[in-house]
Amino acid sequence: MSRVAIVTGGTRGIGEAISVMLHEKGYKVAANYGGNDERAKEFSARTGIRAYKWDVSDFDACVEGVAKVKADLGPIEILVNNAGITRDGTLHRMSHENWQKVIDTNLGSCFNMCRVTIEDMRAAKFGRVINIGSINGQAGQYGQVNYAAAKSGIHGFTKAMAQEGAAQGITVNAIAPGYIDTDMVAAVPENVLAKIVAGIPVGRLGKASEIARGVCFLAADDAGFITGSTLSINGGQHMY
Repeated sequence: MSRVAIVTGGTRGIGEAISVMLHEKGYKVAANYGGNDERAKEFSARTGIRAYKWDVSDFDACVEGVAKVKADLGPIEILVNNAGITRDGTLHRMSHENWQKVIDTNLGSCFNMCRVTIEDMRAAKFGRVINIGSINGQAGQYGQVNYAAAKSGIHGFTKAMAQEGAAQGITVNAIAPGYIDTDMVAAVPENVLAKIVAGIPVGRLGKASEIARGVCFLAADDAGFITGSTLSINGGQHMY
């Protein structure tokens, strides 16, 4: 029987690549999205993957969204917390609204989605949680105190939850992507992007499919001895 997976932010960018690769490997995938109905409709028509709309920063919306997925596909066994936004700016210019929105969407959503799905995983004595962090949560980044704080929080969240879930057969791991060739990175000014690429030892941006491959590795049934780990996929840009 195919396992059921939810991918938040799963209809575009890295999330789309994750949803598609899990689907290709036989998982029953629910791709969550937050806003772009036309993009989600096109994604589902092209991939055959169901898309579900709810705001992952809203706990009650997560309760309702997961209930809908369960009714359609079954209990959630794999959760990929990928949803994320940016509201960049230096601290002395950052509004409280832009701080809070990034924290709620990027970090708060991890709590919301894990809290809503954890009981079924505990009952089944099986679960795979993969949280998508960032190189900027590991190394920091000028103009991203909100994003770096949220992604750094994900790495700590992962280690703590891994300890809590281990005895119940639930693994919790993180992936920290470097700079990946997505719409978000494409919005970076060309001169800035050139400097970023120059600092990546492999000499290029990463591919969304390379992040998806890491997710599939950690989601596998036979990955049960890997938990509390962060897999850095960044072309050698940051090592520690």
